[in-house]
Amino acid sequence: MAGRRAAWGACLGLGGGALALLALVLLRAYVLRPAPGPRILGRRPALRFELSARDRHELKEALKGAIKIKTVSFSPEEQNTTALAEFGNYIKKVFPDVFSTKFIQHEIIGEYSHLFTVQGSDPQLMPYMLLAHMDVVPASQEGWHVPPFSAQELDGFIYGRGTVDNKNSAIGILQALEFLLRRDYRPRRSFYIGIGHDEEVSGRKGAMKIAALLETRGVKLVFLLDEGSVILDGFLKGIKKPVPLIAITEKGSITANFSVESAPGHSSAPPKEMSIGILAAALSRLEQNPMPNLFGQGPEIMTLEYLASEFSFPLNLVMSNLWLFSPVISRIFEQKPSTNALIRTTTAITMFNAGIKSNVIPPSAKATVNFRIHPSQTVEEVLEIVKNTIADDRVKIDIQEAFDPLPISPWDDRAFGVQIFRRTLLDVFPDVGSVAPGICIGNTDSRHFTNLTNAIYRFNPVVFKPDDVPRVHGLNERISVEGYEKQVEFLYQLIQNSDISKLPKPHAESHEL
Repeated sequence: MAGRRAAWGACLGLGGGALALLALVLLRAYVLRPAPGPRILGRRPALRFELSARDRHELKEALKGAIKIKTVSFSPEEQNTTALAEFGNYIKKVFPDVFSTKFIQHEIIGEYSHLFTVQGSDPQLMPYMLLAHMDVVPASQEGWHVPPFSAQELDGFIYGRGTVDNKNSAIGILQALEFLLRRDYRPRRSFYIGIGHDEEVSGRKGAMKIAALLETRGVKLVFLLDEGSVILDGFLKGIKKPVPLIAITEKGSITANFSVESAPGHSSAPPKEMSIGILAAALSRLEQNPMPNLFGQGPEIMTLEYLASEFSFPLNLVMSNLWLFSPVISRIFEQKPSTNALIRTTTAITMFNAGIKSNVIPPSAKATVNFRIHPSQTVEEVLEIVKNTIADDRVKIDIQEAFDPLPISPWDDRAFGVQIFRRTLLDVFPDVGSVAPGICIGNTDSRHFTNLTNAIYRFNPVVFKPDDVPRVHGLNERISVEGYEKQVEFLYQLIQNSDISKLPKPHAESHEL
């Protein structure tokens, strides 16, 4: 009898623990959700974004004309400078009010980049900056539905290199400002517009020089908005609404050359190991031993926390209780390249060169590897792992370029830019889900502006479906006409929304366990 009581007691104890755990999971899922941002009150009446048929035609044709200009960047030393100069002449022609308004100053930086200073009526308000770039990656006609620089319109989409990376932003910013100026708009808050000409090949001649010039002038920014993330539609299982992800950091990068030198000889009497085999084995070890899974140590955990309430049952329980389910989620993230890139430093072998003749043992083998560094790691830490993984002193490593991940920008009720973005998204995309912070897995011109502000955000207000991702730097890059109109509307409203002098006081913060 005593034994039976003990057994029942043990069962009840286990049941009580399970019930307590279940209660905690439900509490976090349905009660302790991240609090929404404050409502921004006291805005002056906005100039409504109302377009005539003529406006719509002009808006579309302005982007098309820019796409047709082949501003291709092949390398830092090889750019289509004729096209870059043509782009400058083009924007003067299509945006006459921007270039003739007295409170707007235009400067050409680094020969081809553009800096606009839009002077607000209240000099006490700290300025902000909108950033974009005009250059594009190369594109051959093979595999495209239409020629990549034709800007042809098919089924409501404009096709062409630069339609989403990133002439849509460069032209869209100027188009929004042009429309506002026609309505006699004068901003209260000053702002800058930067259009770089070499973002695709490091931004050192364009954006870097713009940032350096502004720094010499003592400029400090309340926020900076560049490309980098989008509104995701259909990417996340269990979420029905489109999700705006605003990147609050971007991964660091290492581009390194790996090489092996060995004595040449005749292929009829080969040594046991040769340069190609030694290097191939080293690179294989890098591929077979990926960098550590760092899920939970960077902003990716914030992304899921902010989106937890958007997931349908039972995923909302899982995402609201990452303290319990992180091991499962991290393993799921590893399965796809797009999500795997969010949780670790990635390794990509991008070039391999060796050999001079079929019957000659090559004297050397060379390869280039690109690492994109997770926000919780540094260049030094990654290189140490690389050396230990290769574990072969015959393989020499020469660093071409390396920089740490960018600092994480503020994301809370006191972050001016975040609240402006939320307000503007509500104005223009009322049907989207929660706005969440994210990681930009590529690199942007914004990394050159860290001395001007700690509030750098990367967001392109364009809706992306899963099949849109491979189009960026790939085949059949495109933007819908409706989507581009929405982007211009977002920028039009953003400029006006930024005129508020201060944010309302944040509400009481949500409880935490």
